[in-house]
Amino acid sequence: MRITVGRNGEDYSTIQEAINAVPYDTEAEIVVSEGDYREKLFADKRHLSIRGEGNVRIICSDYARKVDGCGRRLGTFRSYTAFFSGEHIALADLTIVNDAGRGEDVGQAVALYIDASDVRCTSLRLLSEQDTLFIAPLPDAEREPGGFYGPRHLCERRPCRAVFSSCEIAGSIDFIFGGGDALFEDCLIRSTAPGYVAAPSGRHDGLGFVFLRCSFVSDRLADESVFLMRPWRPEGKAAFLDCSFAGHIDRRLRASWNGEPDESTFVLSGCTRSGHPVPDAHSFDPSLLASFR
Repeated sequence: MRITVGRNGEDYSTIQEAINAVPYDTEAEIVVSEGDYREKLFADKRHLSIRGEGNVRIICSDYARKVDGCGRRLGTFRSYTAFFSGEHIALADLTIVNDAGRGEDVGQAVALYIDASDVRCTSLRLLSEQDTLFIAPLPDAEREPGGFYGPRHLCERRPCRAVFSSCEIAGSIDFIFGGGDALFEDCLIRSTAPGYVAAPSGRHDGLGFVFLRCSFVSDRLADESVFLMRPWRPEGKAAFLDCSFAGHIDRRLRASWNGEPDESTFVLSGCTRSGHPVPDAHSFDPSLLASFR
């Protein structure tokens, strides 16, 4: 099935209408014409592809501190601009934006929330501030009541594996987070304010987040104002392979999570900071990358 979205005689005028038209078990491609689409997307399809033609921006401004019609805060996991579940998801040539504002003002504001078995993202721009990209699963237990309230908080935790190729991901605090396994290759990772890039929460037997040939840049931030990683849960894992870091990355590279126990894995290999080599830390078996292919 192939469906088009646009405002010039395409099948549908909104992306959500197109998603709703796809039966769960039908493999479908949605092609979106250039333009801004101010929508909050929810997709739970077995095999779905969404591709933009031209400059396609999907925009929402929900945020964690926003209060819903029942007087309850949305929280992190209802603040998303786009949520994708299912088995096989492919996203390409799209900009997904949460423009709610600064984390210090609005709290978490997720742009993309993925909870699917196999996710392939190519040439995406993911733009927000705090908690831009969430890669499921959630941790087993909350640290505060209602902290996981959202589309999957009552569901069994299931593995999620994602590949991000030639993408730009921008944010400030913990803006790439979650318990899934994810490969980021040839991506631009842009910090918009002091904070932390990655907050993995996976377990020791997973691969965690792997950044391969990524460039870590900032919006004119002060030197040493951003850490590469802090584990959201004690066993979180992150690897940085052949990456380049600008001066905004703290020389200590990683931090602990507010004094919590830290059994995390932090791998560094072949990286530079401001053009100077950074000593390797631990080792990584390159053959493990084959599991993402």
